[in-house]
This record gives sequence, C-alpha cells and structure tokens, in this order.
Amino acid sequence: MDNFKALVVNKHENDFNINISTLSLDDLPEGDVVIKVAYSSVNYKDGLAATPNGKIVRNYPHVPGIDLAGTVVSSKNNRFKEGNKVIATSYEIGVSHYGGYSEYARIPAEWIVPLPEGLTMKEAMVYGTAGFTAALSIHRLEHKGLKPEDGQVLVTGASGGVGSSAVSMLAKLGYEVVASTGKTSEHDYLHKIGAKEIISREDLQPEKIRALDKQRWAAAVDPVGGKTLAYVLSTTKYGGSVAVTGLTGGSNVPTTIFPFILRGVNLLGIDSVYCPMEVRAELWKRMGDDLKPKQLTEISNEITLEKLSATLNDILAGKVKGRTIVKLN
Repeated sequence: MDNFKALVVNKHENDFNINISTLSLDDLPEGDVVIKVAYSSVNYKDGLAATPNGKIVRNYPHVPGIDLAGTVVSSKNNRFKEGNKVIATSYEIGVSHYGGYSEYARIPAEWIVPLPEGLTMKEAMVYGTAGFTAALSIHRLEHKGLKPEDGQVLVTGASGGVGSSAVSMLAKLGYEVVASTGKTSEHDYLHKIGAKEIISREDLQPEKIRALDKQRWAAAVDPVGGKTLAYVLSTTKYGGSVAVTGLTGGSNVPTTIFPFILRGVNLLGIDSVYCPMEVRAELWKRMGDDLKPKQLTEISNEITLEKLSATLNDILAGKVKGRTIVKLN
C-alpha cells in the first residue's frame, strides 16, 4: 500500500496530459476512510474530466472517476471498519476530490454507502452513477403514481449508461418499455435487456414540434434533453411524468407551458450528485433487490486501467454501449 497506480490528469497552461502514475497515501486528499478500490466505472462526466476543456475538474493534478467500490482499509469514522465493503459515488468524487481511477482512495465517510446485500462490488459498478441515476428516476416516477398498468414508458438514449440501466430496471419491474436509440446496431441488445419496442432517435425529433401532440407515454426517462425532451413532453399522457437526467441533445428545450397546464404533465429533474443519503441508501438496497435485472452484467464491459484513457475518448464520441467498468484490484 506504500505505492499504488492511478490515472492522473494534469494541466498547466496549454499543456494537458493523462498518465498512469505512481502515488502514495500522502498524495490522497483528506477524508475519514481509506478504501482499497476494487472497481470503478466510466461515465460521460469522466470523459469530460479527461479533456482539457471539459469544465469538470477544478484543480490539477487530478484523479478522475466519479464512482468506486472497494474494501475499507482504515477508518476514523465509527460507521465503517476495516474489511467493510462499500460504495462511493457522486458528491465531489472525481471532480474536486480524487476519484475512483486509483488503486486506493480516501473518501469522507458521509459520501459512503455500505455495499447492500444482493450486490457484489463488480455489480455495484456496473450500476455506478448511471445506474443510480436510472434508479432515482424510477423512484421519482413511482412517487408520482406510475404503475406498470398505466401504459408504455419511454427511455431515450437507451443504449447509453443511464438509458440501458433504466430499460433493464423498468423491464424487471414489469413495465412495457419503449427504447429510443440512434444506433440500429443496438436493437438486439436493447431487446435482450428488456425493451418491448424500439424506435429511432429521429422519431422523437420531428421537424415541427407541436405544443401538444398525440398522447403516447405514461412516463419517460430522458437523458437526452433538447428537442427530444420537448417532443416527449408534448406526447406524454395526461398526468404523466418525465424524469430528465441529462443533456446530450442540448440544454435548450423548445417547449411551451401547455403540456403542464393542459395535461398536468410533470417534469422531474433528477440530481444524483447531491441526492440525500437516506434516499441514496434506500435506492442502493433496491438496486440489489427488486430493481436488479437478471442480465445486469450483460450491460457491461470490463477494462483495465491501461485501457481507460482510450475508453474515456470513446464515451465522448458516443462509441460506448451500456456500462464500462474498470478493474483496479
């Protein structure tokens, strides 16, 4: 444990580089709990952290990786003891605090969740922030009254991390899932993880978006935003809800107030970064229980630290399917 490997990004004026470096515990930031990291995962946010103008990392040098799962080595907090298996995602991890692309991490105790029964550390990282975001979306939709008998649930960006997690979780709960993707090569994959119907990305981006269109969806999980979100809102059924989790299609939404005041549609903003710990812990338990799809590992691909830099480029280019996990120990 004296020395260990980590992926380090560094920037000085116009010079930006990514290297696998040797660190010691003295290099890690302050925190209550030292964790031997077993797995991390690759998220779009991590891809941005590995670019010079991603506007994610606040200070350099830095270790990216917004997710990690591992075993406690030492703890100054009585909630955690040596040997405990734990998960840490979101908060400042991988942003202003060294993250999961390291064989060891030091994390504040208040950011850590005990690994629940029903999940291995590897499975927890197949979920990672993307899976947790999908679970939080479903949780919010259910709190608005969504039930399987209400009708079709749309998932946009369905071959991505949040999308594929949402498809598989919703299918496990018995919902009729319609998956939208721009990748025809992923149709078989989406059917395999639970989609009943697949539509193209273009189907959700008509040239002209009406204020109110034909009612189709009981609810939707949308990691895309932009014009797609505007069309989804206009086609959501009376009293339905749309959980918006991302903006890969843009941050501007050309919609009107009519879906909200004439159909009672709910637009639910999903923030997985600062989600309260009591909700976070409850959802991780569900992710090891009723939300856990049988084919969980089928939405994942495992890589090593040495292949991580190329994968971070691929996720920004839209070349990554499902979830990619990084084995550290």
